[in-house]
Amino acid sequence: MDFTFNEEQTAIGDLAASIFSQRSGIDRVKAVEAADERIDRDLWRELAQAGLVGIALPDEFGGGAMGFSELCVVLEQQGRCVAPVPLWETALAAAAIAQFGTAEQKRMFVAPAAAGEIFLTVGIEEFGPHDPTEPTMSAREDATGSWTLHGTKAVVPSAHVAAGVVVSAVTPAGTGLFLVDPADPAVHVQNNETTTRAIAANMTFDAAPAQLLAGGDAVNWLVDRVEVALAALQVGVGAGAVEQAVTYLNGREQFGRPLATFQAVSHQLADCYIDLEAMRVTLWQAAWMLTNGAAPGTAVLVAKWWATDAGQRVVHRTQHVHGGIGVDTDYPVHRHLLWGKQIAASLGGSSADLARLGAQLALGAAS
Repeated sequence: MDFTFNEEQTAIGDLAASIFSQRSGIDRVKAVEAADERIDRDLWRELAQAGLVGIALPDEFGGGAMGFSELCVVLEQQGRCVAPVPLWETALAAAAIAQFGTAEQKRMFVAPAAAGEIFLTVGIEEFGPHDPTEPTMSAREDATGSWTLHGTKAVVPSAHVAAGVVVSAVTPAGTGLFLVDPADPAVHVQNNETTTRAIAANMTFDAAPAQLLAGGDAVNWLVDRVEVALAALQVGVGAGAVEQAVTYLNGREQFGRPLATFQAVSHQLADCYIDLEAMRVTLWQAAWMLTNGAAPGTAVLVAKWWATDAGQRVVHRTQHVHGGIGVDTDYPVHRHLLWGKQIAASLGGSSADLARLGAQLALGAAS
């Protein structure tokens, strides 16, 4: 495995970094946070025009026909700037429809998503401790072949603006992915503000009509990609926080010399570096395997655990070394703390990750 970026990936990363850094300054982020949607539609349009929203979607639908790794390259840059756009949600929901959907579903959702004309999202999280690959929400099929959903999904990101939601559910034959209209009267949506100040919804499905995308391993397919996408975001969040800390520590003096020269401070940043490198190598191993169709084994959960556990340490340390100014919730680095906490809590915390990883290892040893 060679995780070194090729020419195309480097160019994609540079383009994404340029757009995010120019369009997601702190004043712009504050303005978006004060708006009702909490989504930067101007930035979204620019990303779509640059081909970054549909970077991993098929070219027949206006996508870039690149791989999942290229999407992760873009997500890392988004995390560095904590840019408020539903990128992984729309990209992965569209990817699931492109992978499993009918020709009509692809026409209705994949092409518009790639063009930035609509938002999509993913609902795979539920209340209480659970394995996201084993949903408890149920789907029932009637005599005509139509499906309805019954149950609840928690913290569905950007559902308030989504044209469609890809959700997981259990069926009599196993698990499956379904496409549902969040505006349907049988879908009850309760919007809430998340830790990142974005909007997410608790969605209750009361015999809500839905379209089956796929059964079999489709849920695992989506969960793997969501977890690695979150890891990519977290690497960017941590890297962005460290960059801010380095700039601050080199510019701020105490006792006649920069704070960066103090041993205790440099040790804190060294620990951040070690954590970020571990997060990066596990992220790109998992992304490479998913991109190249290799069975990921434990790679996805290892990347998820590092992003969850080490990611929180990084954002806490970087806020800590800012001293008193780090307490200011309006200071830019505080947003990296909020994003790091939110990502770390998504789909279960580090303890849940380790429990799932242990179960997977035990299953492999038993077989």
